[in-house]
Amino acid sequence: QDKEKLEICKLNDPPSAETIKDMIKYARNVIEEFRRAKHYKYILCLTLIPLVELLEICELSLDKMGAVFEDSNVYMLHMMYQAMGVCLYVQDWEGALCYGQKIIRPYSKHYPSYSLNVASMWLKLGRLYMALKNRTAGVKALKRAIAIMEVAHGKDHPYISEIKKELEDH
Repeated sequence: QDKEKLEICKLNDPPSAETIKDMIKYARNVIEEFRRAKHYKYILCLTLIPLVELLEICELSLDKMGAVFEDSNVYMLHMMYQAMGVCLYVQDWEGALCYGQKIIRPYSKHYPSYSLNVASMWLKLGRLYMALKNRTAGVKALKRAIAIMEVAHGKDHPYISEIKKELEDH
């Protein structure tokens, strides 16, 4: 699956090996920069790095990397996941949903069928849909999360009961 995980944009004039190598180096650096920024944000209680700047780092990086990498590329997915996290933190439900929708299909390809990473993303999407009053999509996403979790955790796991109760309450 490495080829899928490191997928390059399909362009008439494909990027050179050097361009790809440079973009991978850039992606690794920006991911490390983002981790440091997040670390400082938590330590200094948002006084040093405003959340808007963290989201800007993500968006600028996604624009730059998107010129070379497909959305299914692990570097793109990592940055989209970080952007989704920032959106969730600042309660930008629409923004978080947008990133989550871009992430779920590649996650479903890259991870095994019953991966808790995929279940977790379906759970987040389900809750976002519910928060945004899209009950149909929310129920569908939560049921997908439950189906994976039932295999991974067993049908009687308390967490699954909690999600089923969430469904009943909506």
